Amino acid sequence: MTAFTAPPEWSGTSSDPNDEQFGHLVEVTTVPSAGEYDAVVVGEPYDGAVIGRTGAADGPEAIRESLAGVKSHHFDAGPVSRTGDLGDVALPAAGDVAAVQDAVADTAAAVHETDALPVFLGGDNSLTVANVRPLLDTGSVGVVNFDAHLDCRAVPEGGPTSGTPYRQLFDAGLDGYAPVGVRHFETSTAYHDYLRERGSEVVTAEEVGADAVAAADRALDGLGDVDHVYVSVDIDVLDVTAAPGASAPTPGGLTTRELYRTLRLVASDDRVAGFEVVETAPPLDDDDGRTVDAAARAVAHFLAGWSA
Repeated sequence: MTAFTAPPEWSGTSSDPNDEQFGHLVEVTTVPSAGEYDAVVVGEPYDGAVIGRTGAADGPEAIRESLAGVKSHHFDAGPVSRTGDLGDVALPAAGDVAAVQDAVADTAAAVHETDALPVFLGGDNSLTVANVRPLLDTGSVGVVNFDAHLDCRAVPEGGPTSGTPYRQLFDAGLDGYAPVGVRHFETSTAYHDYLRERGSEVVTAEEVGADAVAAADRALDGLGDVDHVYVSVDIDVLDVTAAPGASAPTPGGLTTRELYRTLRLVASDDRVAGFEVVETAPPLDDDDGRTVDAAARAVAHFLAGWSA
């Protein structure tokens, strides 16, 4: 069943009539009308699967608010094109994480069936399963995941968590996976070996810092000739100084500039079929909202690279 709560009305914050902002170009829409837009925003206010600090359920609202004040022009790509907002996915009133994933997957499938590119605002990383799973029925799929962690833990007896999405997706038929910006000493050897056995291309934060272009190329090349590429940004890929309001912030991460450049390069791949930003937790952020602002601009940079 496809259901959304009503999205907010977007508006710009500048009094200068020449300042086009996302608040001016994003319009409220519905699934039947989504094809009139190049991309559509979908909020996923859920953090029931987080291992540790909660707060990501507040991410979609805060990211929208920050993005509304971001100007629409990119120096290389020009202005971002018209974008719709479907609102937030209506989550089931009860159920474990697996049940929530199933329910959200039905809604995500309806969004993927439109002609617009889905832009999912999380929420926690567990709903990556719901966002990607519908694509597995339409051809081969690879994921480029900007993340400090590998997120391929075995599913525990209690059910899925925010650390299990890529194990679940591999079990469901995922064809390729390339984590980008991962940190030394933030994973276990068993999970590293699990991905190596599946041919995954692991790109560390150090390697992104050394050469963003090469890092993007390695990630995409590591997916082979898949039909569809899905792009995920877990905001903890950024260094803790840039994203203190992530669910699991750690030192040694990317700068915002490194993330945005690499993200734009990946977004320009013709096979891109979906995008998400997850694990942004506004209640855990600094008073200046730097994590939320970083997440909002990640959306802007992705759309600039994708539409260029």
